[in-house]
Amino acid sequence: MTVYFIGAGPGAPDLITVRGAELLGRCPVCLYAGSLVPAAMLERCPPGAELINTARMPLDEIIDRIAAADTAGHDVARLHSGDPSLYSAVAEQQRLLHERGIDTRIVPGVPAFAAAAAALDTELTVPGVAQSLLITRVSTLSTDMPDGETLTELATTGVTLAIHLAAHRAEAVVEALTPHYGSDCPTATVAFASRDDEQIVRCSLRELPERLTEMGIVRTAVIFVGRVLGTDSAATDSYLYSHARVRKLRRGDTHLGPDNPS
Repeated sequence: MTVYFIGAGPGAPDLITVRGAELLGRCPVCLYAGSLVPAAMLERCPPGAELINTARMPLDEIIDRIAAADTAGHDVARLHSGDPSLYSAVAEQQRLLHERGIDTRIVPGVPAFAAAAAALDTELTVPGVAQSLLITRVSTLSTDMPDGETLTELATTGVTLAIHLAAHRAEAVVEALTPHYGSDCPTATVAFASRDDEQIVRCSLRELPERLTEMGIVRTAVIFVGRVLGTDSAATDSYLYSHARVRKLRRGDTHLGPDNPS
């Protein structure tokens, strides 16, 4: 039997992958975080499925419930918000399950930063402006940042940032980033991306704490910081659609796709 760690996506019930939806529809046991996974998504579970809300369950109880289902010969859907590769607390569950000889598989989901960028109706990598995205967070009482990964240190790269789990520490974000990005650097914060209660705040870096306080945004948000957010028609166009590339293709060079533009 197998435990499938399924990325439930950022919130909208239809932002789950086809693979995730198909697995959810055939697993007789589903464990989900009730505070993060929309109830409508559970409608994809098969009739009579055992639905277990893990929002108030300690890790050992979660593992015991999964192990019991495995012993009974059932595949298990373990629904996590967003994508299991980012801030999902999947690693410790896998470790404990593997110690018990229980097989696991990860099914990717739509990450929060992707849904947030879609809400902004923007591309985060624009030729001539920005070609990198750094996904990070800030230190908290529960989870400190490793050496070399503090926001102040990462800010020296100057690349576009997607900062998770940091809306409640906006002042610390501004303090760490201003020396490297400038107080006038554009920011865009998306809270509850893809959900009915989605909120968007666009402002300069210096204005960020005040604007987030005004909107009451303290969690479940992604803060983007970078000059790409202020990009206009002056940005460099992609080579992908250029006349030069088309001429090369017409001459018979069929290897000039997006990954091989030269």
